[in-house]
Amino acid sequence: MREDGIDGVPRRAVVVGAGVVGLSTAWFLQEHGVEVTVLDRDTVLDRKAGAAGASWGNAGYLSPGFSIPLPEPGVLRYGLRSLFDRDAPLYVPTSVDPGLWSFLIGFARRCTPRAWQRSMRAFVPMNAECLDAFDALTAGGVSAPTVPAPITAAFEKPEQVAELRHEFEQIRRCGQEIEVHELSTSDVDVPQLSSRIAAVLRVEGQRYVDPGEFTRSLAKAVVERGGKLRAGFRVRDVLRGSEQVIVKSEQEERVSAEAVVLATGSWLSRLAKPLGVRTPVRAGRGYSFTVPTEQPVPGPIYLPAVRVACTPYQGGLRVAGTMEFRPADDPLDRGRIEAIVRSARPLLQGVGWEVRHDEWVGGRPVTTDGLPLIGQTKMSGVYVAGGHGMWGLTLGPLTGRLLAEQIATGKRPALLRPFNPLR
Repeated sequence: MREDGIDGVPRRAVVVGAGVVGLSTAWFLQEHGVEVTVLDRDTVLDRKAGAAGASWGNAGYLSPGFSIPLPEPGVLRYGLRSLFDRDAPLYVPTSVDPGLWSFLIGFARRCTPRAWQRSMRAFVPMNAECLDAFDALTAGGVSAPTVPAPITAAFEKPEQVAELRHEFEQIRRCGQEIEVHELSTSDVDVPQLSSRIAAVLRVEGQRYVDPGEFTRSLAKAVVERGGKLRAGFRVRDVLRGSEQVIVKSEQEERVSAEAVVLATGSWLSRLAKPLGVRTPVRAGRGYSFTVPTEQPVPGPIYLPAVRVACTPYQGGLRVAGTMEFRPADDPLDRGRIEAIVRSARPLLQGVGWEVRHDEWVGGRPVTTDGLPLIGQTKMSGVYVAGGHGMWGLTLGPLTGRLLAEQIATGKRPALLRPFNPLR
């Protein structure tokens, strides 16, 4: 008997959620010969700026060097200092939301060195293999390229380097190799860095991608390989039939298969909690926009002191930042965009801040313990894949590959054991 209770490789699977995690799972299930249908609550192949999933408007970093558990002592100290500052990169609204405050208390309890180190050791093998999963996708027909490039971390004050340097040292102590060089500003050929930059770290072995184009290309590849994508399908219930799992929409439509994967990002808890997934997922909303630049951008730029990530994007610069704990479906708050501009403007030059476009907000799915939820639920044949926080793009394809292996073979890969959704 398989671990998941399914008799043999499922012939059909339904994946709920058309972000990178869900689409990667669908693609790798196809590698095992499974017929897939992907359901999405919004438009699948033609999303524009707006409150879409985090796969579409994020910074586009493929950054195993930065892929770490979010709950850490430094985040707690920083969060307490900036909790109610609307211009701070971390923002929590003052409205009364008992569920949110319960979540934040649970998050804070895990901001200890011991808890972080234990979680980081779970990330290390995932980080070591995550880029290989991208290579498998592109070799298999996903046309959007991934671009190798170091990430340049820039600081206004030399003493600010210490925090990031310490973080990298903690990552190494947990067993992850990471190559970082401290450079003088005269040795850095990044024309967008202003004269106020006093120190620079260059993190090697990273990549970046146009996240929207990559997601579209991945969806196209799934369809070209025989998969189906259905837009506007808002799932209300997941039910177990005698031999199949039934997915029911708010309009009473039904789709059934031997296996179902819930990859609904910040909306995961609504469907997963009744299936025994007790770890809550909340939306840590991020904002982004695009601005023109006077000179080409050579690679990703990270401004750690203000928590802003910048990436070459369609001839300009995508600027992303903020961790805002509000409901995922709330409208874009333009004040958060202005806060990012105010924090980044002094540190970057040759940027057309006043002619920005593609303003966007999306919910990063954050868990209280900082670990993703990947694996089988209490309902036979139903799996979840989510809760990656800021690293859903970086870890999404590997998540899909490993979960597809579990679904097809009935055996949980060793790398997924720390991410058991029933923990």
